[in-house]
Amino acid sequence: SHRLSLKSSEAIYEARENVVDLLGLEDAEQIVFSYNATYCLNLAIKTFINGKCHIITSDFEHNSVIRPLEALKKKYGVEYTEISSLGDVYQNLSNALREDTKGIVASIASNVTGAGIPLPILSKFAEEKGLFLIIDASQAIGHTKINLKQYPCDALCAPGHKALFGIQGCGFTWFRSKERKESFIEGGSGSDSADINMPMLLPDGYEAGTLATPAIVTLGSGIKYIKSIGVHRIEAKLNDLSNDLSGKLSSLKEVTVYPSGTGLLSFNIGELPSSYVVKCLDKCGLCLRGGLHCAPSVHRHLGTMKQGAVRASFSYLNRHSDNDKLYYAIKSIIKEN
Repeated sequence: SHRLSLKSSEAIYEARENVVDLLGLEDAEQIVFSYNATYCLNLAIKTFINGKCHIITSDFEHNSVIRPLEALKKKYGVEYTEISSLGDVYQNLSNALREDTKGIVASIASNVTGAGIPLPILSKFAEEKGLFLIIDASQAIGHTKINLKQYPCDALCAPGHKALFGIQGCGFTWFRSKERKESFIEGGSGSDSADINMPMLLPDGYEAGTLATPAIVTLGSGIKYIKSIGVHRIEAKLNDLSNDLSGKLSSLKEVTVYPSGTGLLSFNIGELPSSYVVKCLDKCGLCLRGGLHCAPSVHRHLGTMKQGAVRASFSYLNRHSDNDKLYYAIKSIIKEN
């Protein structure tokens, strides 16, 4: 190839190395790049599930998990059980286990509340019961330490554009095994072009077509930035910001603040539609999200299916002054309504 093509390939490989290092691993070729976490979850779920079986998932999953499972339910008769993320999670997993249970597909942090099921519990249970484990780390990675050497799974999926500071258009799946399973994607892989079949080894076996090089390179740069700060420092700051905002909003009797985890805080103002609230906040230059956030399971649990919820997503770059601006904007909305 020409020099720029080789330089691009080297930058992509360096990004793979940055990702596996963030996960506490070494083998860069276990990283498969794609468009986003949704595609990556579809890739992982649909390569591990190819027939009728039972799957365990949780009660706060994103539609990127639930909809592929529903599609497999229609295609193969797959059944799945949503366990409670509250109480004794290990016991909840045990109660859901069946003879035909094949695996677990679960998020370790909700995209609505930030709360989740600890990876160590999921990893321990899956290893003991001989189940495959697919992790959605979209809301956790970059916000909290993930060590797959210590707490293994079979696949982990995440986007580049959230806490990893990449631009939109890139996501990745880490596969424990480097051997390709049957998949739904075929095409050019840049290797073994004379073979009419996809390569059997990763990452080529799942990376059909031209990769989103700019997005992948920014993901790698974002991870370098995170490593320069330290994930523990980032997590501590996000917890400080969310606790600060939670205290401010809880002081307003019109505001309902929902239980939260690292990096997120969801709330509502009285009976006002969450979509209306975020439009008001947008006029103040505050970028929050409203609605169901593609996670109806969470809202059924919170009792907010009709209203949705307003979600504040924190970054390491946020400051307490941002919380103050949001607090006073919410006070103004309350006064005007």
